[in-house]
Amino acid sequence: MFTSIFLTMALHGAISGTTIPLPQTTVQTDTTSAYATVNGIKMYYEIHGSGSPLVLIHGGGSTIRTTFGQVLHDFAQHHQVIAVELQGHGHTEARPGPTTFEQDADDVAALLKTLHVQQADILGFSNGGCTALQIGVRHPELVRRIVAISSFYKREGLPPMFWDMMKKAHLSDMPQPFKDAFLAVHNDPKALQTMFNQDNGRMLAFKDWPDDMIRSIKVPTLILISDQDAITPEHATAMYRLLPKGRLSILPGQHGEFLGDVLTAKHHSHTPQMAVAMIDDFLNE
Repeated sequence: MFTSIFLTMALHGAISGTTIPLPQTTVQTDTTSAYATVNGIKMYYEIHGSGSPLVLIHGGGSTIRTTFGQVLHDFAQHHQVIAVELQGHGHTEARPGPTTFEQDADDVAALLKTLHVQQADILGFSNGGCTALQIGVRHPELVRRIVAISSFYKREGLPPMFWDMMKKAHLSDMPQPFKDAFLAVHNDPKALQTMFNQDNGRMLAFKDWPDDMIRSIKVPTLILISDQDAITPEHATAMYRLLPKGRLSILPGQHGEFLGDVLTAKHHSHTPQMAVAMIDDFLNE
C-alpha cells in the first residue's frame, strides 16, 4: 500500500482499496509557528518542545499534522522539534516549475541556518525521507543523525505498478483527508492542483541515485519501513548496506501506520509511541 511518497495521494486508495479518515491528534506542547523566507519562498515551520533539535519532514501531499499529528507531542517530550512544510504543501507557498528532493533539501538547510541551528537530527517520512537523505548528501555539516522512513533511492525500490499508476494519476485520486487538510490551511483549489501536479511530475522525472551518493552519507542513519510498505524490504536492506553507519528496522503494518499517519493509523494502537521510543533510542546512542 502507498501513501505519501510524493504522489502518495493517488496511490493510497488504489493500492489499499480503502481510505479511512481519522481525526488528528491535538498537539499539547508549547508551539511557535512562523514563516521564514528561504530561497525565494515563504516556508512555514513550527517549533515544539525543547532539547536537541529534531527536524520533521512530512510525506508527499501531506502537512505536518497529517503525517505527524499522532507523534508530534511524543517527540517534543525530549527534543526541540522543528516541523516544516515543504514548498507547495500546507501553509508553504509553491515556487514555479518542477520540484526536486535536492531543492527541498536546500530549503530545509536554509531554514536551519536562518534559525541559527548549527546541527540537527533529521527525520523524514516517505518523500520526506528522500529529502532527509539529500540533506545528508548536500549539507552534511548540518546533520547529526538521519531517520529515513519509507524512502527509496532507485526506481526498482517501488513496484512496477506504482510507476504505471503515476502516468495516469489525477487529483481526483488524492485521498480526501489530504485534500481537506491542505484546504483547511490553504483554501485555494488551484494551489492544491499545483501541489498535486508538482508531486506527480517529481515522481515521473525521478532518476536513480548512484550507490556512491548513499555511501557518501557518513552520519548514523536509520532506515525504517513497514512490512507492508510500498518500499520493498529488499530495497531498504540494500540501502542500509550502502550506508557507512547504517541501521535497519522493519515494523509491522502499512505505509506510515507506525507513525500514526492520517491514512493508516489504527485507533487505540500503541505502535506510534513504540516507534517514537525506538527512534529516540537511536538518536540518543
